[in-house]
Amino acid sequence: MTTPAHDAPLVFPSVAFRPLRLLVVSVALTAVAVTASWLTGHPLFGVFFGVGLGLGLVNAILVKRAVEAITAEEHPLKKKMALNSASRLLVISAVALGIAFFFRNNGGLGVLFGLAVFQALLVMSTSIPVLKKIRTDGLDYVDTDSKG
Repeated sequence: MTTPAHDAPLVFPSVAFRPLRLLVVSVALTAVAVTASWLTGHPLFGVFFGVGLGLGLVNAILVKRAVEAITAEEHPLKKKMALNSASRLLVISAVALGIAFFFRNNGGLGVLFGLAVFQALLVMSTSIPVLKKIRTDGLDYVDTDSKG
């Protein structure tokens, strides 16, 4: 008998998440964006871009905390993580869209660009160390379905 997906245990692999490194990269990208946007005559776009990077970093830290809290439970469920993710993303999206709309004439759209760039940065910063580890050590694959 199989377990329905929403009742299946929640298992997360360990990932190389380094929030301090992401903060440093985000600050550097913000400085570049502020300089570039200032030179083009839209100085607030760079500031809002940095706000978007900051919202992305806050989201990533909240994801890590949620994963740690939920997987520490005796019977962690995917449904709980899904509800946590949906509510967190709803709030962050609402804040970003509110800023983008309210400051639409002053570069507020930069918040959305900052969020998008942060997501790409997060994927790269977590996948590259994992890929390097796989390349050096290989996969630790255990065939649990084999008979015999």
